[in-house]
Amino acid sequence: MSDLFSLSVVVPVWMEAAGVEDTLAALQPLRHAGHEVIVVDAGSTDGTAELARPLADRVVQAEKGRAVQMNAGAAVASGSLLLFLHADTRLPSNALDCLGAFFQSGRAWGRFNVSLNGNRALFPVIAWFMNQRSRLTGICTGDQALFIRREVFEALGGFASQPLMEDIEFSRRLRQVSRPYCIRYPVITDSRRWEQGGVWRTILLMWRLRWRYWRGEAPEVLAHSYRSDVRNATD
Repeated sequence: MSDLFSLSVVVPVWMEAAGVEDTLAALQPLRHAGHEVIVVDAGSTDGTAELARPLADRVVQAEKGRAVQMNAGAAVASGSLLLFLHADTRLPSNALDCLGAFFQSGRAWGRFNVSLNGNRALFPVIAWFMNQRSRLTGICTGDQALFIRREVFEALGGFASQPLMEDIEFSRRLRQVSRPYCIRYPVITDSRRWEQGGVWRTILLMWRLRWRYWRGEAPEVLAHSYRSDVRNATD
């Protein structure tokens, strides 16, 4: 069904030399099927861009920030369907078939279920709650590999240029167009941030930041709090 659409996968990166080759190697079957992979680097100094070039159709530079980087990737993409993928996340092997079913559905946008790759017993529970929350609220987070028809992305003006919660802000606007198309086959995301920051501490941090965002606090303030909490957790 992938001949129904052309896919552009946009991967924002910064200082990802340790894992960018593995991330992009997993996307080579998509390129062999005629789709494109675009890497958007934010001025990495560890050789990320150089490692990415042989494994991507385009490597472009942008200011640091996922929203800015994803918009920059979308601006040079040629696909009729855009998919935004975090550098620590892997698509399921049947992603093209799933996206083909989405394309035929007539929906405007969607996301995958998510699964964490760690071995802790709590990780499947966390993933279940993330997926259920998304299904009930119609809100997609970046870990879930948001995908969207190009014309809808352009009509909405892309992601808001904010340093945090850009995925939630965009989902809010997308819900006014349609409910998300939810693919039950999961993307696999790295559990590193949960393990480094502590599972319960990370859960509480995410809940607290989202609650503050829903109450109207500025993304800039939340981004400062997030960076401080992450530094304290890893010191």
